[in-house]
Amino acid sequence: MIPTVAKKSSNIIKINPDFPQRVHIQRAATLLRKSGLVAFPTETVYGLGADALDKAAVARIFAAKQRPNWDPLIVHVRDIAMARSLAKDFPATLAEKFWPGPLTLVVEKAAHVPDEVTAGRPNVALRMPHHPVAAMLLAEAGLPIAAPSANKFGRPSPTRAEHVLEDLGTSVDLILDAGPTLLGVESTVLDLTQSPPAILRPGGVTREQLEAAIGPVTLAPSVADEVAREGPGMSPQHYAPLARVELFEGAMDDIANQMLARAIELRNRGRHTGAIICDEMIPLLDKTTEFISSFGKWGEWDRYAKRLFAAFRVLDAQGAVVILCVLPPGEGIGLAVRDRLQRAAGSPRSERGKS
Repeated sequence: MIPTVAKKSSNIIKINPDFPQRVHIQRAATLLRKSGLVAFPTETVYGLGADALDKAAVARIFAAKQRPNWDPLIVHVRDIAMARSLAKDFPATLAEKFWPGPLTLVVEKAAHVPDEVTAGRPNVALRMPHHPVAAMLLAEAGLPIAAPSANKFGRPSPTRAEHVLEDLGTSVDLILDAGPTLLGVESTVLDLTQSPPAILRPGGVTREQLEAAIGPVTLAPSVADEVAREGPGMSPQHYAPLARVELFEGAMDDIANQMLARAIELRNRGRHTGAIICDEMIPLLDKTTEFISSFGKWGEWDRYAKRLFAAFRVLDAQGAVVILCVLPPGEGIGLAVRDRLQRAAGSPRSERGKS
């Protein structure tokens, strides 16, 4: 079945991404204070927000996303003072360097932070988002907002409001639609309770940027499902479209030739094939691959990050059974894109994705 996106809904409101209308922010803040669920944009992806200190509201997040309770949530804060109130000891110097921005810091939690937020672990994941809508909502609500990505668990994260609507529909009380997000992949999650600090999930702040600021950091492995983990985004199988994802890495010409051979094989077997490739590969693949999405020129991994999840959803909607993807090198923002692709490729296949 090809997924469809509802075009209109009473629970979605257009909001200016640069100068948010206060009346819309006030409505959203009121809902949050009444245990409501509000989907809102950050600079990374859209989040599904609830009052982080309200256990009933947090439970609604898990129910709406069909998210298992062993996967902890990120708590978004208005400022460093709010972060300090949720932690036993908070590293203000590091936060001042990277906040507001796409960096989540895992620290030991204060006693009043609910175990429901942290998967029963003693640590809490904190972030101060940069997006004007998110920042204004946090200021107006006056409370910390627990907000994982606003999609069904395991699906590609939403970079547009219509993706939220497609996955969650009316289970969300309000969706603030500020258009596409800027970065397209989630925040970097850095665990400061380990020595040296560990990247639990690569994201918008690169490993190179962190090491320039604090010295060596490690890259944590995935954690098996049904096991409580130090932070969000550590599942080995995640971010998956309905189609099967196949990955190709190496030099550009080598990847293009490997994809061409695979596309011809799939076409001969009657399989609808999509591809996420660079502009330079289009002339070689456009006659053998039914659905093509380009992320830009070779090496523009930031553009790949911005377009990846939306491309997954578009290719699903077009009916692709297999999606052939360029796997970027593991450096800079390419590390985050690589991480999302590898998890998507490792996810259990839907009926459509079997071949």
